[in-house]
Amino acid sequence: MKFTLSWLKDHLDTDASVDEIAETLTDLGLEVEDISNPGDRLKDFTLGYVTSAEKHPDADKLRICKVDTDDGELQIICGAPNAREGITVVVCKPGMYIPGLDITIGIGKIRGVESYGMMASERELELSDEHDGIIELPSGEVGNRFIDWLAENDPSKVDTVIEIAITPNRPDALGIHGIARDLAARGLGKLKTPDFTPVEGSFASPIKVSIDEDTLDGCPHFTGRLIKGVQNGSSPQWLQDRLTAIGLRPISKLVDITNFFTYDQNRPLHVFDAAKVQGDLRVHRASGGEVLMALDDKEYTLVEGQMVISDEAGAESIAGIMGGLATGCTEDTVDVFLESAFWDHIQIALAGRALKINSDARYRFERGVDPEFTLEGLELATQMILDLCGGEASDVVSAGQAPNHARAYKLNAARVRSLVGMDIPESEQRQTLTRLGFRLEGNQAHVPSWRPDVQGEADLVEEVARIASLTKLQGKPLKRLSDGIPKPVMTAQQRRQQMARRTCAALGYNEVISYTFIDQPSAALFGGGTDATMLANPISSEMSHLRPTLLPGLLQAAARNQARGYMDLALFEVGPVFHGGEPGEQHNLITGLLVGRNGPKDVHGESRPVNLFDAKSDIEAVLAAIGAPAKVQVLRGAPGWWHPGRHGKICLGPKKVMGVFGELHPKVLAEMGIKGAAMAFTIWPDEIPMPRKSGASRGALKQSDLQAVERDFAFVVDDSVEALTLVNAAAGADKALITDVRVFDEFIGGSLGEGKKSLAITVRLQPTDKTLKDKDIEAVSDKIVAKVTKATGGVLRYSVRF
Repeated sequence: MKFTLSWLKDHLDTDASVDEIAETLTDLGLEVEDISNPGDRLKDFTLGYVTSAEKHPDADKLRICKVDTDDGELQIICGAPNAREGITVVVCKPGMYIPGLDITIGIGKIRGVESYGMMASERELELSDEHDGIIELPSGEVGNRFIDWLAENDPSKVDTVIEIAITPNRPDALGIHGIARDLAARGLGKLKTPDFTPVEGSFASPIKVSIDEDTLDGCPHFTGRLIKGVQNGSSPQWLQDRLTAIGLRPISKLVDITNFFTYDQNRPLHVFDAAKVQGDLRVHRASGGEVLMALDDKEYTLVEGQMVISDEAGAESIAGIMGGLATGCTEDTVDVFLESAFWDHIQIALAGRALKINSDARYRFERGVDPEFTLEGLELATQMILDLCGGEASDVVSAGQAPNHARAYKLNAARVRSLVGMDIPESEQRQTLTRLGFRLEGNQAHVPSWRPDVQGEADLVEEVARIASLTKLQGKPLKRLSDGIPKPVMTAQQRRQQMARRTCAALGYNEVISYTFIDQPSAALFGGGTDATMLANPISSEMSHLRPTLLPGLLQAAARNQARGYMDLALFEVGPVFHGGEPGEQHNLITGLLVGRNGPKDVHGESRPVNLFDAKSDIEAVLAAIGAPAKVQVLRGAPGWWHPGRHGKICLGPKKVMGVFGELHPKVLAEMGIKGAAMAFTIWPDEIPMPRKSGASRGALKQSDLQAVERDFAFVVDDSVEALTLVNAAAGADKALITDVRVFDEFIGGSLGEGKKSLAITVRLQPTDKTLKDKDIEAVSDKIVAKVTKATGGVLRYSVRF
């Protein structure tokens, strides 16, 4: 939205500078994007007086001029046909930048005669396209600044142009009057309200208007009148200057008047050449297929349902968007029909997008115009046409009526102060809304018709805060909710996730944040991809399902890195996964992935491929960091994406699984595009029990001063028996005395026979109340043998005491 400073001052009585206006507009939410001040490029040029002009000795068309300037008399060579003695000119001295030529002028020599500057034309100073001669000024003193002369004699040439960004919720700011209203409400001036006197019609309009019943929802109000005997032609200079300054091309009086009100009051209008209209005008829905040559010289084929204005000959205007060329006004137009209507913003937007037409009318109607200004805008435009073009106006003809958008919301002054955080007196709040056009009755604020964006009490708060300026808001610390030490902000699970991230990073892993959505084949590899986790409206086929685990995202990241030559990777992610699509059907996971080797090659040969024990070591470190119990069981039976013989579940019991570690199944890796083996671990933090004590302090260390006893046992068992089964059985023989059981040897074959193996364990006995005697040790040993025999079916091979 562009406007000039002088145009703004037609609506706002203010002495504020351009900088003050720009700063205030941005603070009000109407962000200033650009300020163009023509005077900036003309500030160095001064006035001079030509005292003599003689013919150049070596050029017929050049003259040697003597020019009085503020720096004394200068000799300037000029080839302009109007360069002569006795005229006041604009002088450009050496060292000055000439904007129209994009050069910095210097002292030059033309045909052997030196020239100390130039006398400028309008095009050279970017004032117009005129370049047939130099500027001749009818008045002015030598040495005066040219911009001061323009400000006094031709202010439009140095009128500052301001451009602001309009958000979709502020259609009232698409009119200069609306912008002035906001500035006046802030106190930057006084709003000028134009006098409105309806124009009395002197005859009945021969052109009538009607709206079809099925079109009233799109065009509830249509007004117009005939003005006969007008004289169209070029607009007055002030009107042309204003339109040119904001980037519009002046066309003719009638067209320029409609463009003027489009920007001045946010009221798009249209004029028909009445002589070309056949019969009455009718607003209706297009049947589809109608072809209209519009004012932009392009043909448009209407779609069924789009609104159109027609006469007896057919479609003459695309309603609210662009008029037709057949009934457009020309220099020969004598009688015009002026139209002012209110259109539904949604239907205008749909039609404009479908037809791919971008016009000022569409831009404003699809954002919203004042429904109650329809008739008033017609009257103001009628008066300007009569003033500039002459003629005689008919009575107003109309169809439908302005829609009732009246609404009111409660102004709660205390609530406003609470939400804004500023002590704004109630009287100031009421004055603010009143200056913005709201009508207050008690504590009810009635919304003006030009503010469709105000739809509730919260919008009243925003208006008060906007005018009061949030730049005045002072920061204040929040009050404590409780006395003493505040409670932790993070939950226990959040602290666990934070500690897991730190631990993984300390172990050398790089954190990955992958998408929550993955493709169906990848989800199916990890137990997902069902209809329960399918998205109703996925953004792509590669993001069609909620992820069942974090492994797909990590594997996809690893595959992308391997494709770029990075083969050794340690990645981890902490985040939610989903076992259903309903609220609550999700849980958090901590997952790490190892691919490639454990480190770069070195002279000592310590680099090796990662294995499941690397993953086991890392998962144990993370579990310890987040407070998992130390005594756990390692079992088999993980889901099918884990290698069946190279994984383990870390459990507190058969049904209480805290995590899984091991090698991923080769088939899964092949499907995901991973080269080589990959190790991983997954932790369910929600399954880890919380500590019984919530304090951070540890209990007292209990250390026995009695001698511990270690005893070795070797058992012959079937080769299918897992070592863990034997260890758990031995540890359960006496939980009070036995503190540790570990495997230290495995022997297969030899004299043991086919299908047998020997597992040797060390059992540590730690007494707490008395020194163990031989009989006590033998009793525990017997229990160990009995437990292991029962659990594994094995037999004791030997037993040694240390």
